[in-house]
Amino acid sequence: MITLIIIAITAIVSFMAFNNARLMNDLILWPPAITRSREYHRLVTYGVVHADFGHLLFNMITLFFFGRVMEGFFAAKLGTMGFALFYIVALVVSILPTYLSNKNNPNYRSLGASGAVSAVLFSYILLSPWSRIVVFVVPMPAIIYAVLYVVYSIYMDRRGQGNVNHSAHLWGAAFGVAFTLLIRPEVLSHFLSELSRPRF
Repeated sequence: MITLIIIAITAIVSFMAFNNARLMNDLILWPPAITRSREYHRLVTYGVVHADFGHLLFNMITLFFFGRVMEGFFAAKLGTMGFALFYIVALVVSILPTYLSNKNNPNYRSLGASGAVSAVLFSYILLSPWSRIVVFVVPMPAIIYAVLYVVYSIYMDRRGQGNVNHSAHLWGAAFGVAFTLLIRPEVLSHFLSELSRPRF
């Protein structure tokens, strides 16, 4: 239920912001607004607005399929709102390095839930590394996708080109792994055991 609520809020706000420049500007991550005006809400609200419908659709489809699984996992350990806590903290952690490196840059903006969605996805991969996921109609084991995703994100982040915040993807993925292991350390032994039994 929490996953569906997050998707609904994100979709509604994103659609509203598509046609409302003022709303978009009030919610997007614009570092000087935080540095100068203490608008700390932007460290979360940037995740409920998206650049376009395709950006929104990709993030929300990924969240729908993997969020429902992880919602139960976090609820069992942290209670009903456990997944909401995980998701909100993932939004903040995934964007924080970007904010810190651009805190006085008036030309920088970032938006989208990709960092938090990466956290959800990588948390799931810890639990089920050999499960099959479909990436742009190509099926592959989740752990293979994770490796390709990290390598690609590091490469693109170092190139520093384009409009995609690859740093947020990487920090989100790292947070997803770290937070999952923090609350359930035994997941690590499960993950390593699963890796030793490949299933393609």
